[in-house]
Amino acid sequence: MSVSVERFGQGPDLVLLHGWGMNGAVWHGIAQELAAHYRLHLVDLPGFGNSPLQAGTDYTLPWLAEQVAAILPEKCHLLGWSLGGLVASQLALTMPERLHSLITVASSPCFMARDEWPGIAPKVLAGFNQMLAGDFMQTIERFLAIQAMGSEHARNDIRQLRHWLAERPAPRLAALEAGLGLLAEVDLRDELIGLDLPWLRLYGRLDTLVPKAAIPLLDARYPVSHSLVLEKASHAPFISHPEQFITLLRQFID
Repeated sequence: MSVSVERFGQGPDLVLLHGWGMNGAVWHGIAQELAAHYRLHLVDLPGFGNSPLQAGTDYTLPWLAEQVAAILPEKCHLLGWSLGGLVASQLALTMPERLHSLITVASSPCFMARDEWPGIAPKVLAGFNQMLAGDFMQTIERFLAIQAMGSEHARNDIRQLRHWLAERPAPRLAALEAGLGLLAEVDLRDELIGLDLPWLRLYGRLDTLVPKAAIPLLDARYPVSHSLVLEKASHAPFISHPEQFITLLRQFID
């Protein structure tokens, strides 16, 4: 199975992985400016956008990482947003020699709230699973609204997300269901402790999916990484605050 990738720009290779329910077009708002500095690889994860998904696929995080690894340039900077941050983190664990750096955006090694761990309430993810069985496009609309919640540009953020989602084919139901399963089940907190790569963690302080309470816990767990918080951003800081996002990203990579 081949993963669809949109490539353009010049410079060091920068691979971008989207979040749940979305596709690689979500980066189009910042892509042209980034392409002046980097060779961009905008990936559609399996079952999203233009990437196919074969029936009966065992949609696990290691499998996802393998599919993305097949299209990675020889050496790259790897950025993952939200669920894409989990895929990027798995790749950093399994093939660090292929990466110059890891950048995770509004992502957590453990999205689900657990004992003394802030995250998404289990009932919220369960609700999305139930909604998927009915109208999955309406479910994505609800998720878009949650991603923008708290942002001072919430309406515009949702409009932009909806626009880029519509640029490519609708996600496959099996990929949506499996993706929610990964958000509920994956816990890479301990595995990432030994990661020996330059690692930038970017957050929005108003994010309700990756609560700000998790940031100091992650800072303490990964002291070799570097975290930055966009004070007025929510779950999609590259949409609500594109100029600030690009500046922080370039400062880290360059």
